[in-house]
Amino acid sequence: MTRAQAKERNRRALLDAAFEVVSRDGYRAKLDEIAERADLTTGAIYSLFGSKNGLVVALVADYLRQHYEEIEQVVPAGLDLLEAIDAFARHYRRSCDAPHARSGLSFQITLLDMALHNLDLGAQLATSVRSQESHLIALFTGRSHYGSVVTPHQAQRLTTALRALFVGLSQGVVLGLAHGADEQYFADAARALARGMSLMSHDADAS
Repeated sequence: MTRAQAKERNRRALLDAAFEVVSRDGYRAKLDEIAERADLTTGAIYSLFGSKNGLVVALVADYLRQHYEEIEQVVPAGLDLLEAIDAFARHYRRSCDAPHARSGLSFQITLLDMALHNLDLGAQLATSVRSQESHLIALFTGRSHYGSVVTPHQAQRLTTALRALFVGLSQGVVLGLAHGADEQYFADAARALARGMSLMSHDADAS
């Protein structure tokens, strides 16, 4: 195994361990437990991530990267905007029934708690989320919508609204608070949101 391969193996082990510990303990998560679970030392955490905050930010980026890679696979090129949103919504709903759905929700809630307790970490997490959401913005940009083409600014506005919609709905599904919210419900809600935003008429707000 090369040095680069060993470094990536250690990085992966620490991220996997951190997901378990951070999901459970939040800002009280201990680096020594994370390192022990990964069969490494806390020195490896500082060497690879610089700090506890650095580890958490890297963990969020890794978590979101996988999330958006899956979305890119289920929303092919060639669809218009509403068709793309429909495919995205249905994928998001299916993820609510995945084996990892509850641990994912726990992780999301824990991160919010951590951000509220540590403003510096919160700012770093917000930057990381925006960076990862650029993939979704790019996925919507350039798609046809009622005879026009979606601009990056319009795609950004839409992404912000869809994130709020899907996070809220998915939490309701996992917690048993959104009875009847099946794939069609998710798709209908998302398409209605996109239509109601009047994306094209508001693009001037960017200037």
